[in-house]
Amino acid sequence: MAGTTTSPDADAGSDPGGARVLRLRGATLGAGVPAVCVPLVATTPDAAAAAARALPPGVADVVEVRLDHVAGSAADPALATATLRAVRAALPDDVPVLATFRSAREGGAQPADDAAYAAVVLAAITSAGAVDAVDVELATPDAVRDDLLAAARTHGVPVVVSTHDFAGTPPADALVDVLRRQRDAGADVCKVAVTPADADDVLTLLQATRTFAREADRPVVTIAMGGLGLVTRLAGEVFGSALTFGSVGAASAPGQLDAVRLREVLTLVHAAL
Repeated sequence: MAGTTTSPDADAGSDPGGARVLRLRGATLGAGVPAVCVPLVATTPDAAAAAARALPPGVADVVEVRLDHVAGSAADPALATATLRAVRAALPDDVPVLATFRSAREGGAQPADDAAYAAVVLAAITSAGAVDAVDVELATPDAVRDDLLAAARTHGVPVVVSTHDFAGTPPADALVDVLRRQRDAGADVCKVAVTPADADDVLTLLQATRTFAREADRPVVTIAMGGLGLVTRLAGEVFGSALTFGSVGAASAPGQLDAVRLREVLTLVHAAL
Protein backbone atom coordinates (compact mmCIF):
# COMPACT_ATOMS: atom_id res chain seq x y z
CA MET A 1 0.00 0.00 0.00
CA ALA A 2 2.50 2.57 -1.15
CA GLY A 3 1.86 6.03 0.19
CA THR A 4 -1.03 4.99 2.46
CA THR A 5 -1.59 6.60 5.86
CA THR A 6 -3.34 3.87 7.75
CA SER A 7 -5.31 5.91 10.28
CA PRO A 8 -6.23 9.45 11.23
CA ASP A 9 -4.34 8.68 14.45
CA ALA A 10 -1.14 8.26 12.47
CA ASP A 11 0.87 11.16 11.03
CA ALA A 12 -1.98 12.11 8.75
CA GLY A 13 -1.76 15.90 9.00
CA SER A 14 -4.60 18.37 9.34
CA ASP A 15 -6.65 20.59 7.08
CA PRO A 16 -6.88 24.34 7.85
CA GLY A 17 -9.98 23.74 9.98
CA GLY A 18 -8.21 21.18 12.14
CA ALA A 19 -9.80 17.97 10.86
CA ARG A 20 -7.42 15.11 10.21
CA VAL A 21 -6.82 13.94 6.67
CA LEU A 22 -6.26 10.45 5.34
CA ARG A 23 -3.73 9.85 2.58
CA LEU A 24 -4.18 6.82 0.35
CA ARG A 25 -1.38 6.57 -2.21
CA GLY A 26 -1.84 9.70 -4.35
CA ALA A 27 -5.22 10.68 -2.89
CA THR A 28 -5.87 12.92 0.12
CA LEU A 29 -9.23 12.76 1.88
CA GLY A 30 -10.25 15.59 4.16
CA ALA A 31 -8.50 18.62 2.65
CA GLY A 32 -8.92 20.60 -0.55
CA VAL A 33 -11.05 19.48 -3.47
CA PRO A 34 -13.13 16.39 -2.57
CA ALA A 35 -11.66 13.21 -4.00
CA VAL A 36 -13.50 11.55 -6.87
CA CYS A 37 -14.15 7.85 -6.35
CA VAL A 38 -15.07 5.82 -9.43
CA PRO A 39 -16.84 2.51 -8.75
CA LEU A 40 -16.24 -0.59 -10.84
CA VAL A 41 -19.26 -2.89 -11.08
CA ALA A 42 -17.84 -5.69 -13.23
CA THR A 43 -18.97 -9.28 -12.78
CA THR A 44 -15.61 -11.08 -13.25
CA PRO A 45 -11.97 -10.38 -12.30
CA ASP A 46 -11.00 -9.99 -15.96
CA ALA A 47 -13.85 -7.57 -16.64
CA ALA A 48 -12.93 -5.52 -13.56
CA ALA A 49 -9.31 -5.28 -14.69
CA ALA A 50 -10.42 -4.25 -18.19
CA ALA A 51 -12.65 -1.55 -16.70
CA ALA A 52 -9.75 -0.29 -14.60
CA ARG A 53 -7.45 -0.12 -17.62
CA ALA A 54 -10.14 1.77 -19.57
CA LEU A 55 -10.45 4.60 -17.05
CA PRO A 56 -9.40 7.94 -18.56
CA PRO A 57 -6.07 9.11 -17.10
CA GLY A 58 -6.52 11.30 -14.03
CA VAL A 59 -10.28 10.84 -13.72
CA ALA A 60 -10.26 8.71 -10.54
CA ASP A 61 -8.61 9.74 -7.29
CA VAL A 62 -9.89 6.47 -5.79
CA VAL A 63 -11.28 3.35 -7.46
CA GLU A 64 -13.95 1.41 -5.59
CA VAL A 65 -14.21 -2.27 -6.49
CA ARG A 66 -17.77 -3.37 -5.82
CA LEU A 67 -17.16 -6.98 -4.93
CA ASP A 68 -20.87 -7.69 -4.53
CA HIS A 69 -21.15 -7.35 -8.33
CA VAL A 70 -18.57 -10.10 -8.89
CA ALA A 71 -20.64 -13.18 -9.64
CA GLY A 72 -20.25 -15.87 -7.00
CA SER A 73 -18.04 -13.84 -4.67
CA ALA A 74 -20.34 -14.33 -1.67
CA ALA A 75 -19.77 -18.07 -1.92
CA ASP A 76 -16.11 -17.90 -2.93
CA PRO A 77 -14.03 -15.11 -1.32
CA ALA A 78 -11.09 -16.15 -3.52
CA LEU A 79 -12.94 -14.47 -6.39
CA ALA A 80 -12.86 -11.24 -4.43
CA THR A 81 -9.12 -11.56 -3.89
CA ALA A 82 -8.51 -12.33 -7.56
CA THR A 83 -10.59 -9.33 -8.61
CA LEU A 84 -8.75 -6.95 -6.30
CA ARG A 85 -5.34 -8.17 -7.43
CA ALA A 86 -6.34 -7.86 -11.08
CA VAL A 87 -7.58 -4.29 -10.58
CA ARG A 88 -4.51 -3.30 -8.58
CA ALA A 89 -2.26 -4.53 -11.37
CA ALA A 90 -4.27 -2.60 -13.95
CA LEU A 91 -4.23 0.78 -12.19
CA PRO A 92 -1.49 3.41 -11.96
CA ASP A 93 0.48 3.03 -8.75
CA ASP A 94 -0.79 6.31 -7.29
CA VAL A 95 -4.50 5.40 -7.55
CA PRO A 96 -5.77 3.67 -4.40
CA VAL A 97 -8.30 0.83 -4.32
CA LEU A 98 -11.32 0.80 -1.98
CA ALA A 99 -12.81 -2.69 -1.60
CA THR A 100 -16.56 -2.84 -0.96
CA PHE A 101 -18.98 -5.73 -0.63
CA ARG A 102 -22.30 -3.93 -0.32
CA SER A 103 -24.89 -6.01 1.51
CA ALA A 104 -28.30 -6.58 -0.04
CA ARG A 105 -29.92 -4.71 2.86
CA GLU A 106 -27.98 -1.60 1.81
CA GLY A 107 -28.42 -1.88 -1.94
CA GLY A 108 -25.91 -4.59 -2.84
CA ALA A 109 -26.05 -6.78 -5.93
CA GLN A 110 -26.17 -10.24 -4.30
CA PRO A 111 -27.36 -11.71 -1.01
CA ALA A 112 -24.87 -12.78 1.65
CA ASP A 113 -25.39 -13.75 5.25
CA ASP A 114 -23.20 -12.22 7.94
CA ALA A 115 -20.60 -15.00 7.72
CA ALA A 116 -20.31 -14.71 3.94
CA TYR A 117 -20.13 -10.92 4.12
CA ALA A 118 -17.37 -11.10 6.73
CA ALA A 119 -15.43 -13.67 4.70
CA VAL A 120 -15.36 -11.45 1.61
CA VAL A 121 -14.36 -8.33 3.54
CA LEU A 122 -11.67 -10.28 5.40
CA ALA A 123 -10.36 -11.60 2.08
CA ALA A 124 -10.02 -8.00 0.93
CA ILE A 125 -8.26 -6.95 4.14
CA THR A 126 -5.76 -9.79 3.86
CA SER A 127 -5.19 -9.49 0.11
CA ALA A 128 -1.51 -8.60 0.55
CA GLY A 129 -1.44 -5.02 -0.67
CA ALA A 130 -4.18 -5.26 -3.29
CA VAL A 131 -6.36 -2.76 -1.39
CA ASP A 132 -5.76 0.58 0.31
CA ALA A 133 -9.04 0.75 2.24
CA VAL A 134 -12.14 -1.37 2.86
CA ASP A 135 -15.79 -0.56 3.47
CA VAL A 136 -17.49 -2.05 6.54
CA GLU A 137 -21.17 -1.37 7.14
CA LEU A 138 -22.16 -0.01 10.54
CA ALA A 139 -25.25 -2.25 10.49
CA THR A 140 -23.06 -5.36 10.50
CA PRO A 141 -23.59 -7.20 13.82
CA ASP A 142 -21.29 -5.68 16.44
CA ALA A 143 -19.11 -8.75 16.98
CA VAL A 144 -18.59 -9.28 13.24
CA ARG A 145 -17.91 -5.59 12.63
CA ASP A 146 -15.46 -5.36 15.50
CA ASP A 147 -13.55 -8.42 14.31
CA LEU A 148 -13.26 -6.90 10.82
CA LEU A 149 -12.06 -3.58 12.20
CA ALA A 150 -9.50 -5.36 14.36
CA ALA A 151 -8.24 -7.32 11.35
CA ALA A 152 -8.00 -4.13 9.34
CA ARG A 153 -5.91 -2.48 12.05
CA THR A 154 -3.64 -5.52 12.21
CA HIS A 155 -3.06 -5.38 8.45
CA GLY A 156 -2.78 -1.58 8.29
CA VAL A 157 -5.86 -1.14 6.11
CA PRO A 158 -8.00 1.98 6.74
CA VAL A 159 -11.75 1.43 7.06
CA VAL A 160 -14.70 3.38 5.69
CA VAL A 161 -17.57 2.65 8.07
CA SER A 162 -20.75 3.25 6.08
CA THR A 163 -24.51 3.50 6.34
CA HIS A 164 -26.91 3.60 3.35
CA ASP A 165 -30.61 4.41 3.68
CA PHE A 166 -32.59 3.63 0.53
CA ALA A 167 -35.92 4.21 2.29
CA GLY A 168 -35.58 7.88 3.20
CA THR A 169 -33.68 10.52 5.13
CA PRO A 170 -33.61 10.43 8.95
CA PRO A 171 -33.68 13.70 10.94
CA ALA A 172 -30.43 15.64 11.18
CA ASP A 173 -29.78 14.68 14.80
CA ALA A 174 -30.23 11.00 13.94
CA LEU A 175 -27.76 11.32 11.04
CA VAL A 176 -25.21 13.01 13.30
CA ASP A 177 -25.70 10.17 15.78
CA VAL A 178 -24.99 7.62 13.03
CA LEU A 179 -21.78 9.43 12.06
CA ARG A 180 -20.70 9.54 15.70
CA ARG A 181 -21.39 5.83 16.10
CA GLN A 182 -19.26 5.16 13.03
CA ARG A 183 -16.45 7.24 14.52
CA ASP A 184 -16.76 5.52 17.89
CA ALA A 185 -16.69 2.10 16.19
CA GLY A 186 -13.24 2.98 14.84
CA ALA A 187 -13.90 4.38 11.38
CA ASP A 188 -11.03 6.05 9.57
CA VAL A 189 -13.67 7.58 7.28
CA CYS A 190 -17.35 8.06 8.21
CA LYS A 191 -19.86 7.68 5.37
CA VAL A 192 -23.63 8.17 5.16
CA ALA A 193 -25.86 8.01 2.08
CA VAL A 194 -29.59 8.74 2.20
CA THR A 195 -32.57 8.91 -0.16
CA PRO A 196 -34.27 12.31 -0.17
CA ALA A 197 -37.98 12.72 -0.86
CA ASP A 198 -37.73 16.47 -1.34
CA ALA A 199 -35.35 19.42 -1.08
CA ASP A 200 -35.88 19.61 2.68
CA ASP A 201 -34.33 16.15 3.04
CA VAL A 202 -31.28 17.34 1.11
CA LEU A 203 -30.95 20.29 3.48
CA THR A 204 -31.26 17.87 6.40
CA LEU A 205 -28.29 15.86 5.15
CA LEU A 206 -26.22 18.99 4.56
CA GLN A 207 -27.04 20.29 8.03
CA ALA A 208 -25.98 16.98 9.59
CA THR A 209 -22.79 16.99 7.53
CA ARG A 210 -21.88 20.47 8.67
CA THR A 211 -22.64 19.69 12.30
CA PHE A 212 -20.52 16.56 12.38
CA ALA A 213 -17.71 18.04 10.28
CA ARG A 214 -17.19 20.73 12.92
CA GLU A 215 -16.30 18.08 15.49
CA ALA A 216 -14.84 15.41 13.23
CA ASP A 217 -11.22 14.34 13.56
CA ARG A 218 -11.35 12.23 10.40
CA PRO A 219 -12.77 12.56 6.87
CA VAL A 220 -16.55 12.55 6.40
CA VAL A 221 -18.44 11.47 3.28
CA THR A 222 -22.16 12.22 2.88
CA ILE A 223 -24.41 11.80 -0.13
CA ALA A 224 -28.07 12.30 -0.92
CA MET A 225 -28.82 9.83 -3.69
CA GLY A 226 -30.89 10.41 -6.81
CA GLY A 227 -31.43 13.56 -8.81
CA LEU A 228 -32.58 15.58 -5.81
CA GLY A 229 -29.23 15.00 -4.14
CA LEU A 230 -27.16 16.44 -6.97
CA VAL A 231 -25.94 19.39 -4.90
CA THR A 232 -24.44 17.04 -2.29
CA ARG A 233 -22.27 15.44 -4.98
CA LEU A 234 -21.17 18.77 -6.42
CA ALA A 235 -20.78 21.04 -3.39
CA GLY A 236 -19.95 18.67 -0.57
CA GLU A 237 -16.73 20.56 0.15
CA VAL A 238 -18.78 23.56 1.33
CA PHE A 239 -20.33 21.47 4.09
CA GLY A 240 -17.39 19.22 4.96
CA SER A 241 -17.75 16.13 2.77
CA ALA A 242 -14.36 14.82 1.64
CA LEU A 243 -15.20 12.47 -1.23
CA THR A 244 -17.83 12.01 -3.91
CA PHE A 245 -18.65 9.25 -6.36
CA GLY A 246 -18.66 9.62 -10.14
CA SER A 247 -19.23 7.01 -12.80
CA VAL A 248 -17.30 5.93 -15.86
CA GLY A 249 -19.79 3.66 -17.58
CA ALA A 250 -22.19 1.89 -15.22
CA ALA A 251 -23.11 3.68 -11.98
CA SER A 252 -23.24 1.93 -8.62
CA ALA A 253 -25.92 4.13 -7.02
CA PRO A 254 -28.73 6.46 -8.14
CA GLY A 255 -27.66 9.95 -9.12
CA GLN A 256 -23.99 9.36 -9.86
CA LEU A 257 -22.62 11.79 -12.44
CA ASP A 258 -20.07 11.33 -15.18
CA ALA A 259 -16.76 11.44 -13.35
CA VAL A 260 -15.01 13.71 -15.87
CA ARG A 261 -17.72 16.37 -15.71
CA LEU A 262 -17.98 15.96 -11.95
CA ARG A 263 -14.29 16.74 -11.51
CA GLU A 264 -14.70 19.92 -13.56
CA VAL A 265 -17.49 21.15 -11.27
CA LEU A 266 -15.62 20.23 -8.09
CA THR A 267 -12.64 22.25 -9.29
CA LEU A 268 -14.90 25.21 -10.09
CA VAL A 269 -16.55 25.12 -6.67
CA HIS A 270 -13.19 24.82 -4.90
CA ALA A 271 -11.78 27.80 -6.75
CA ALA A 272 -14.72 29.93 -5.63
CA LEU A 273 -14.29 29.16 -1.91
